[in-house]
Order: sequence, then C-alpha cells, then structure tokens
Amino acid sequence: MNTMGNASKSPFQGFLEVLPPVEFACVYGSSLHPNNHDKTTMTDFILGVSDPKQWHSENLRLNKNHYASWMVHLGGGKLITNVADRVGVGVHFNPFVTWNGKMYKYGVVRMFDLINDVLQWDKFYLCGRLQKPVHIVVDNLDINSCNAVNLRAALSTALLLLPSEFSEADLYAKVCSLSYMGDLRMLFAEDKNKVKKIVAGQFDLFHSMYQPFLEECEAKKLLRLSSTANHQIVVSQDHDLSVVHSLVSALPRPIRSSINMKQEKKLSGTGTESTRIRDKSLL
Repeated sequence: MNTMGNASKSPFQGFLEVLPPVEFACVYGSSLHPNNHDKTTMTDFILGVSDPKQWHSENLRLNKNHYASWMVHLGGGKLITNVADRVGVGVHFNPFVTWNGKMYKYGVVRMFDLINDVLQWDKFYLCGRLQKPVHIVVDNLDINSCNAVNLRAALSTALLLLPSEFSEADLYAKVCSLSYMGDLRMLFAEDKNKVKKIVAGQFDLFHSMYQPFLEECEAKKLLRLSSTANHQIVVSQDHDLSVVHSLVSALPRPIRSSINMKQEKKLSGTGTESTRIRDKSLL
C-alpha cells in the first residue's frame, strides 16, 4: 500500500549523493506544496540510518561545514548522537545547508527509533511528520508499509476527537493538528491558521494518503461517506460503544494501555463493578 508519494525521485536525489548512504529518506514540509514555486524555499529531509554515530563521523569527514563548529571540535559523531538521544527526540538536525544554490535542512535518526515511533508513537515526533504528506526518496526497509499502521491510528484518533458530522477537510485538519498538540510553538505562532493552510495547500495529497483508510472504515460500518452538491465529501459517524472500541483498537499499544488505565481509574470510584469497561485483548 503506497501511503506516501515516491513517484519521482530525481529532484531530491542529487543532494543525498553528497551524504553518506542512508536506509530511509523523505522530504516533508512546504517544498511539497503543489503551488510552491519559490526557489528559495528550504527543502526538509528526514534521514534514517542504522548507526548515527558512525554516519555522523563519516559525514563530518565529507561535510564538516554542515555542523555547528562547537559540535565538530568538542566531540564529533559521538557527541552529536548523544545530544540527539539525551536532549532531543533522537533526531539531530543540520539546518541552513547550502548545496547547488538551494537551502536544505536534514534530520538524522536511528532506524530503530524511527520504526518505534511510527509503530508505537514512542516520541510522537517522527510519526507526526509521517502522518502528513511526504515524498519518499529512499526506503530500503519499507517504512512506507509500516506507516500504514501510523496512518490508520492517526485517522482513528481524529475520528474519536471529531463530532458526528464533518467535512473531509475537517478530518485532515484534525489529523494534521495531532502533531502540534502540546507544541508550545503553536501558542506563539504568528499564523493561527497554519493547520488549515497546510491542508488547503496539500489537500489532494492528504486525500490520496487517507482515502484507502476512510473506505476501510466505511466497509467496517464505522462511518458513512456522502457527497455534497459541489462534490465535497461529508463524513458521518456514530459514537456508540462498538465504534469507539474499534477505533481505539487501532491505536498503538502504549496509547491503548494508557486509555485503559485512565478508564479503570475513572470508574473505580463508582463502586459498580459491572460498569467497568475493559477489554484485555487491548493490553
């Protein structure tokens, strides 16, 4: 199942050739906007590698100017990897890299951490990036297939948070907003309509990503799809217990376990054992 675009690799392949080999590479952000013809737009990459310390050491030999000078002098590849693991979310970013007249930013992550975040929402950082349109350039370990689990979980979460009826654009806006929940930067963002603009600019890409999962949910009778007079999709859903149970079951195991514990804690004070909702198959 192709959930992320990977049709034409040539525009981005050249930059990767100046870096050490990677297991996974995708482009994300405003450079994917279909109507973005601004040549000064920075191209953003996520790069997955098997051994970040070794990769950074090799990249320092090839492209020392990509890194902050203090990192180069104080510890090299080991320091860069340790800072990413202990201070950040396992990703080291090199921003404002100029190559062939264009600006690039790339984040380097251990493949194990990337897969764990996609499947388990461990850090809820890279999985959030991959819930939005990206362009795959390298995918040696078939992260594209793993990401189907992530997209299904993102759609289920959005459905749980949305009312009984909403538009397709509302759905993608809710999916898009998941990765910004708890992000303090959004509290001070100059553009309060950032999420809506992302969806409007990449609507067709969102549609191609999530349409298979919408149809899957419709086949399971978790929602209903209809069209307006101007051919816009309207989504309707019932929030009955069986639907909620099915949507929750699509969430990553740690999230399901957290929901279960909170539900038990909430109901434990009622003194009514029969009202407790618990499905041990989710644990």
